Amino acid sequence: MTSSAETSRRSPRRVFRDRAEAGRVLASLLASYRDRGDVIVLGLARGGIPVAWEVAAALHAPLDAFIVRKLGVPGHEEFAVGALASGGRVVINDDVVRGLRITPQQLRDVAEREGRELVRREAAYRAGRPPLEVAGKTVILVDDGLATGASMFAAVQALRDAEPAHIVIAVPAAPESTCREFAGLVDDVVCASMPTPFLAVGESFWDYRQVTDEEVRRRLATPTTGISVIKPLAPTAAEVISRVAIDAPGGVPPRQTLEQLIGAARIVLIGESSHGTHEFYEARAAITKWLIEDKGFCAVAAEADWPDAYRVNRYVRGLGEDSSADQALSGFERFPAWMWRNTVVRDFVEWLRARNQRNGQRQAGFYGLDLYSLHRSMQEVIAFLDNVDPTAAARARARYACFDHTFSDDGQAYGYAAAFGAGPSCERQAVEQLVEMQRNALAYARRDGLLAEDEAFYAQQNAQTVRNAEVYYRAMFSGRVTSWNLRDQHMAQTLDGLLKHLDRHGERGNVPPARIVVWAHNSHVGDARATEVWADGQLTLGQLARQRYGDQSRLIGLCTYAGTVTAASEWGGIAERKVVRPALNGSIEKLLHETGRDAFLVSAHISPEAADPLGVVRLGRAIGVIYLPATERQSHYFHVRSADQFDAMIHIDKTRALEPLETTSLWITGETPETYPSGL
Repeated sequence: MTSSAETSRRSPRRVFRDRAEAGRVLASLLASYRDRGDVIVLGLARGGIPVAWEVAAALHAPLDAFIVRKLGVPGHEEFAVGALASGGRVVINDDVVRGLRITPQQLRDVAEREGRELVRREAAYRAGRPPLEVAGKTVILVDDGLATGASMFAAVQALRDAEPAHIVIAVPAAPESTCREFAGLVDDVVCASMPTPFLAVGESFWDYRQVTDEEVRRRLATPTTGISVIKPLAPTAAEVISRVAIDAPGGVPPRQTLEQLIGAARIVLIGESSHGTHEFYEARAAITKWLIEDKGFCAVAAEADWPDAYRVNRYVRGLGEDSSADQALSGFERFPAWMWRNTVVRDFVEWLRARNQRNGQRQAGFYGLDLYSLHRSMQEVIAFLDNVDPTAAARARARYACFDHTFSDDGQAYGYAAAFGAGPSCERQAVEQLVEMQRNALAYARRDGLLAEDEAFYAQQNAQTVRNAEVYYRAMFSGRVTSWNLRDQHMAQTLDGLLKHLDRHGERGNVPPARIVVWAHNSHVGDARATEVWADGQLTLGQLARQRYGDQSRLIGLCTYAGTVTAASEWGGIAERKVVRPALNGSIEKLLHETGRDAFLVSAHISPEAADPLGVVRLGRAIGVIYLPATERQSHYFHVRSADQFDAMIHIDKTRALEPLETTSLWITGETPETYPSGL
């Protein structure tokens, strides 16, 4: 029996509203086949026909049905022993036949029964029309999804007898293993989504009702070619977007647009579709300056480690020992240092310090949300306690000594050792230290006014980071989704703690409640519920912010079509200046590029007309600190509904690489541009 909790976890796997929307998504991925006289589309009846009609109509190609009947095991008809396809081709799984000891007579009986049904359907669906001639054609075989792939395999085998020039398979959903298997059998395979784990085809659809014979007849009787002659063409999605787009030179929208978008929100998350694009950082910094100066925001919370960012916080508040932004940012030594040690962040930090030195206004700080700083945060906890409570510092040293067995300050080494029994788990010690810090927090904070309160909060958050990082590093070896969720939950917890801490500051200074701007990647800022990763159980900081703060939060994504980017080729590698390939057909980036505009903001929140084109499932690109152009489709794209993922998107059509403070000869030389293969 399935519990309601289990049902709620599984139901969000659905990516497509219905088969028609899935067909439109597939059509966008098959755009290179549009308006070619040698292309025909065959839908596997019945479920594949509504999908195939949308594909054929978008490609301006003729449509026909291709009928495949499953040959079920006698007495267990739901289990396939093979399949029968149009043209009389029979495909049998010999292993199943031998394993279940199915006799030749039983196979003949099943094949004859299904053959009669196949003939009946062919006659009913076509209403006397002859089947399309496929010899010498490029045939796109469409179904509503693949599970084992037995029916599609039978279709491919039957089609080969008709000698088409090329065979293309296109489906909305299938296991990755099945897609890869077919890639070795046909000329092209387009699988719009590959959920992991793959449960069933219907799990990818909100509406997966059974397709009737009447619907198949109606679809096949509705023309897919010459449609523009029948009725005027509706505006394209790009034309709709272009009409409502708001120019944003350099990625910075007009102030009145920002005012309309932000309103009274207390939490504004601004993303980026890469960690190494100059324009993203520059636009985000400019918007943040306006939020601080005009809207009273008092903190930047970045996708950065807590102790490294707090060193910058001390500098911008006129504290600490650093004499320049460059020095304050020198704590960012861990890969990828260029994320924060770059020219744009350096200049913003200097601006923030100068702004804070002006009298008569609330200072704005700089904080980190991430949890990679396991050992550094332990050191900071001990250093704080050495100053305020040496006895407590000795207890902290004894507890944190548990981590010393890894002989490394690499949290991943600790996680590996603890997860596989090569060393002890230090979970208990991390929890004990956090509990003690929380118990004594008020006493530590009362020692010397606001400054002591800030330092106590800093130390307590370091203890929290140690506790969460310990869990995170152990989880790294148990599953990608688990570790991702732990990280984003930590960022959300840190954001909430920071907001409460700054609110207490505000109450003492008789100023309005705190407002925070978050800097992080689109994959954290966007709402996971509007992406295919939600199907795997993945959540995001943006989703958690919406759930926690509701209308007091705003999510803004940034994207680009082409240019250059600073990224590595492997984890821990050096920073390179790489060429960003033009966005793929069927992606949100390609749609925004087709508007012909250079830089603009589009938001269904501001312009309801944008909801429909932004609400379609499309590919979205995500370049982190590693960029692998050779495997871009698999490595850097996933399905999104942009209208629900963000409150607004800022598109900058061509961008350039972020400049690190320490440039290498490889970065300066850059990557030689190449001819982009269209099939990737």
